[in-house]
Amino acid sequence: MRSIRVLLASAAAGTLLLLTACTTDTPTEEPPAAATSEEAPDESGAESEWFVQADYDRQLAQRDVEPEGPADEPWLQAIEPEYVDTADLASEGGDKTLCFSNASVSNPWRVTGWITMQQQVEVLQEEGVIGEFRVSDAADDDNKQISDIQAFVEAGDCDAIIISPSTTATLTPAVEAACESGTPVIVFDRGVNTDCMVTFIHPIGGYAYGAVGAEFLVENLDPGSTVLALRILPGVDVLEHRWAAADKVFSESEIDVVGVEFTGGDGAKIKDLVTQYLQRGEVDGIWMDAGDGAVAAVEAFEDAGQPYPVFVGEDEMSFLRKWDETGMTAIGNVYSNFQWRTPILAAQMIWAGEEVPAEWVLPQEPVAQEDLAGFLDANADMPSLHYAKFGGEDLPGYPEAWTDR
Repeated sequence: MRSIRVLLASAAAGTLLLLTACTTDTPTEEPPAAATSEEAPDESGAESEWFVQADYDRQLAQRDVEPEGPADEPWLQAIEPEYVDTADLASEGGDKTLCFSNASVSNPWRVTGWITMQQQVEVLQEEGVIGEFRVSDAADDDNKQISDIQAFVEAGDCDAIIISPSTTATLTPAVEAACESGTPVIVFDRGVNTDCMVTFIHPIGGYAYGAVGAEFLVENLDPGSTVLALRILPGVDVLEHRWAAADKVFSESEIDVVGVEFTGGDGAKIKDLVTQYLQRGEVDGIWMDAGDGAVAAVEAFEDAGQPYPVFVGEDEMSFLRKWDETGMTAIGNVYSNFQWRTPILAAQMIWAGEEVPAEWVLPQEPVAQEDLAGFLDANADMPSLHYAKFGGEDLPGYPEAWTDR
């Protein structure tokens, strides 16, 4: 029996705002060196509890490490893997029930990945590996995700549980409870404060992401130039690490960070914030911890009649097209969207008793100026909210599954 069952799913893009701290509508007279949100931690960036020097050093070094695995399948590559024996988790027969607790599909990056994941599941269903794909969507609600995971555990019929956590600390006990059930647990995308899972799958990480963008700005701006940092929300490890790394790079340079603002990925809020900063003075560079709303930030400069900034965006197609149209100096950061395939394939490997990396670190390569034309051409028919490095070109649903979202 082959089926996909989605439990209480919600694709409402606005749900991300439920977790977003309330940013001040008007920048303060003296822009802070950390988040302006009253709900954000008192300390931010490299001075926060989120910054770990050893992890920062490791991730920056991993950018230069050649990954192991097939060159044409980056979702199966691994950087410096240490393998786990899963022979005792092997399970004979097919038609497995695979359970997935998803934080949400509340932003375009997650929607793109979710489509890719479903297409990979369909391949394994056709092969008779997966029977039922049972999915719960927490809509960015920690309490709902905790309940979803508990429901999977109590049902007792999941042959593996995949978890993409909403936030880090709050979801840790639920992940640990799932591990204690004896069912193989796979965590991907965002982390938790435990290593009980069979494998934790993620690109190199937030430190590498944040540093790449900050280094690009330092290299392409004159000393004394001003940068505005736009963040989505606090409390998620990969996002906190992105800003912590950028903050460290900026603090060791002659760049002046004039403000750090939470936006919720809301294009209207982004445009309004950038406009207000431009009314108070020049902004030479924009650093973003995710690509949502990047085009809105660019449009704020156009509306104000200001020169384009040096820009750190992401591999979302709307930004890549705007980058090409404007000719501005930019980089398309990447938090490899193809990672949504890897947990499905990891489950297959675990059921077969094959080794998997305990920490499965995937490659994470930004889109540079010399790459731009190629990605624009390859994704010419893809919608604006699609991500260039989605890694689904070889799946049977390509391209319609992504174009008809």
